[in-house]
Amino acid sequence: MPTPQDKLAESLAVLKKLQDEGIVAIHTKNMTRTHRERLIKSRFIKGVMKGWYIPVRPEEPSGESTAWYASFWDFCGDYLKSRFGNQWCFSPEQSLSIHSGNWNVPEQLLVRTPRGGNKPISLLHETSIMDVRLKLPDKNDIEIKENLRMMTLPAALISIAPGYYSKNAIEARAALSMISDASEILHKLLEGGRSTIAGRLAGAFRNIGKNGIADNIIEAMRAAGYSITENDPFEEKHTIIFSERELSPYVNRIG
Repeated sequence: MPTPQDKLAESLAVLKKLQDEGIVAIHTKNMTRTHRERLIKSRFIKGVMKGWYIPVRPEEPSGESTAWYASFWDFCGDYLKSRFGNQWCFSPEQSLSIHSGNWNVPEQLLVRTPRGGNKPISLLHETSIMDVRLKLPDKNDIEIKENLRMMTLPAALISIAPGYYSKNAIEARAALSMISDASEILHKLLEGGRSTIAGRLAGAFRNIGKNGIADNIIEAMRAAGYSITENDPFEEKHTIIFSERELSPYVNRIG
């Protein structure tokens, strides 16, 4: 007759198989109720929301957030894929933060999806997901990083709210610094006739010392017949001139 230790070992083998498959967000469908309850009781998994769990260390103190913050992005990728398939992506602001190298866990992760519920889903440690019912960007404007669907850098720069520049100046400047040529962003500005956004981006690029890109944006928009007024969205000038050649956001976040 199997001992309690044998039974736990059996359940741990099921958990290990899931982890070997790269699954972090464990759904009730991933294991039987018997295994699930055994692992919860032994503190090898923890509930995140109804029907969803993450692996944890049994010695982790109650209320400790380490496992959750270490699992956050993987959990969200698994959960959102399970719920929406490929019909979702991060908001432009969240996409830009990741492009700029900021992987800090947000209090609320903003997600676009045509099937959104327009209400927050509470997670652990006062974090949440807000799935907003919005049309997705063109498929060419979405890229996947580490199982996470986000807007491409040019698409996110065009779509962010004006207030992002003052609230997230480091991320905004780091993201802008990754654009090495106006052509990377001009086609989207021209095809949409986005003269106001073009003027804001020209001002933003000039703020970080990329005058050539700023001038090219203005000249191209005017040549296409659009009226454009340059507008710096940052609250202050930056004393550091960002590298024209270094494309790593981590380098340009320093300072």
